[in-house]
Amino acid sequence: MRIRSLGVIDDAVVELSPGFTAVTGETGAGKTMVVTSLGLLLGGRADPALVRIGAKNAVVEGRVAVPAGSGAQTRAEEAGAELEDGVLLVSRTVSAEGRSRAHLGGRSVPVGVLAELADDLVAVHGQTDQQGLLKLGRQRQALDRYAGDAVAKPLAKYAAVYKRLKRVSNELDEITTRARERAQEADLLRFGLDEIAAVEPRAGEDVELAEEASRLGHAEALASAATAAHAALAGNPEDPEGVDATTLVGGANRALDAVRSHDPALATLAERIGEVQILLTDVAAELAGYADDLDADPLRLSAVEERRAALTQLTRKYGEDVAAVLAWAETSAARLLELDGDDERIDELTAERESLRGELGALAQELTAARIEAAARFAAAVTEELASLAMPHARISFDIRQTETGEGDGIEVEGRTVIAGPSGVDEVELLLAPHPGALPRPIAKGASGGELSRVMLAVEVVFAGTDPVPTYLFDEVDAGVGGKAAVEIGRRLAKLAKSAQVVVVTHLPQVAAFADRQLLVEKTNDGSVTRSGVTVLEGEDRVRELSRMLAGQEDSETARAHAEELLAAARADA
Repeated sequence: MRIRSLGVIDDAVVELSPGFTAVTGETGAGKTMVVTSLGLLLGGRADPALVRIGAKNAVVEGRVAVPAGSGAQTRAEEAGAELEDGVLLVSRTVSAEGRSRAHLGGRSVPVGVLAELADDLVAVHGQTDQQGLLKLGRQRQALDRYAGDAVAKPLAKYAAVYKRLKRVSNELDEITTRARERAQEADLLRFGLDEIAAVEPRAGEDVELAEEASRLGHAEALASAATAAHAALAGNPEDPEGVDATTLVGGANRALDAVRSHDPALATLAERIGEVQILLTDVAAELAGYADDLDADPLRLSAVEERRAALTQLTRKYGEDVAAVLAWAETSAARLLELDGDDERIDELTAERESLRGELGALAQELTAARIEAAARFAAAVTEELASLAMPHARISFDIRQTETGEGDGIEVEGRTVIAGPSGVDEVELLLAPHPGALPRPIAKGASGGELSRVMLAVEVVFAGTDPVPTYLFDEVDAGVGGKAAVEIGRRLAKLAKSAQVVVVTHLPQVAAFADRQLLVEKTNDGSVTRSGVTVLEGEDRVRELSRMLAGQEDSETARAHAEELLAAARADA
């Protein structure tokens, strides 16, 4: 793996070769640059504080060897990434404004894609992970991860039934706790539907009535105008001397008809005048019929206005027009059926809830049995690892228990009503008995900082045998450890590096001595800018750094002798 870091991490290039790499340096020297870089490459949160003041952005690039046929390779190819000889180029850019961009195999991808690859590529552990192991939820997750399909399969079934049970319970609670509100809603809907049914509106009726009301209200004016227009077009029988439009157009038509055969153009005009004459005659006839049919009926007008008033009351309450009122009625009728069926629905939901509780109890029992079986194997494996980490008498065990409840929302398991959660009914707690005669106690209470570090490392080594990843990164996982325990941690990390790439940020020379390669991170300051540099230590330089880590003095003869002894012991152990 090759990681290139820019910005706050200053253009440093860190080559992480296979095997065991130790990253050392004085306190505050920026050793966590590797952890920070990998965190960004693996989809971690982008903090604009990583960008040096005055710089536009910070860039991290990595070259990752991806196992052929692995899930990481499949996901990368699905994202459109291209691999070169099994190597995947990953980069992350963080701007000073906080924006973040990710690229995978030459393609721009969402940052979430990098996070999806992380589980298959690198396991990162630091002091925060140790503190996380103190939480019961994390301990259960660790056990479930170790158990694999033996727990994953029943857990998936359990989770699906639990989700359905929550939905049913929530719906049932809503119906029963909001019974009064739902009854009031039903009454309001029923009143509205009855009011609409009493009026019996038709779609478009409001528009038709508005037109009829306008016509009836202006009947005399409309009749007078129609009569006058008819007289202008067809003549007034009471005025034989009057001139009408139909007579005039007819005269024009006769005048042209006598000579139309002499000129096609004039013949065309004569045809058009003939069409006008026909149109005037038709319009005059329709005006005569309109005037005859028009009747100023005050009683009909009163009935129309009364009907319009009834419709207006509906549109004022239930919609802007009759169409909206009818739509409200349709929707409300469906809702009323739902509300009126509450009693029947309550019976159905109650029966379904009880059935789901029974099914969930059986699945919870199956899940608990799988965890108990896996816990025995997991505890034995971690205990065996602790023996090689200078804790030969330590014993790890798991306490798997359930909390009983008298409340109605629990589920019955083996004759007891217990609290159920989305991950089962089990509370899983990791216990440690550090020496013979000591009672097992929760690691949150019974483990020192050094013991917790070794438990964490032992757990990760056990995971490496059951669910391996190509690279392990430990950020000061050896905190609180010294002496022989530190030597054993270094020896165990070296053993883990035989099957995976291991990178350790450490302050302990006993751990660093077992590394195949040691990197020194140093900070330099020119008075205005502080930079971090990385140096590969070999030969005499590595002895000097181990001497500094041992005694704080690079040139101490005693420290040098001790450093050389550590290196020799580590090489002999390899």
